[in-house]
Amino acid sequence: MSLLSTLTGAVIGITATLIADRNRWRREEGRHALEVRREVYTEFVSALKEAGEEMRAVALGDHRSESARDAAVREAVRGTGLYTASERLWLVGPPQVVAASNEAFHRMRAIRDAYARGTAVGSAEEASLVGMRRSAMAQMRRLMREDLGFGPLGIE
Repeated sequence: MSLLSTLTGAVIGITATLIADRNRWRREEGRHALEVRREVYTEFVSALKEAGEEMRAVALGDHRSESARDAAVREAVRGTGLYTASERLWLVGPPQVVAASNEAFHRMRAIRDAYARGTAVGSAEEASLVGMRRSAMAQMRRLMREDLGFGPLGIE
């Protein structure tokens, strides 16, 4: 009887330890996944903002031809790391964040294409496109903050 009690106690103790270790591992994995998403979101939003600034700087410059302007605008975006950041987000983001980030990305590309065609900074067309991009980015940020467990800012 004593041996049976000892074995039963050992099995219960081992089982409890395994369950506790498994729960601790899950919490750590969850924290790590959250940190990865935070880094990826920051990288994507930063690259998106940088692409906007780089494109605008190119659009303000003088270009010898339409093709030179087009190439300069496209190169400005490529140099920001936006495409890599976008792919990383597609790999780790939940569907609603990926969809919102994709919308913001496409709004940025619409501005890129407009600048490549010669749309002037400060024009009505640019203002409309920038407004749509800002709305898309605000929605994207709201969903990212929600995913990360932060409440709304209330300032966008």
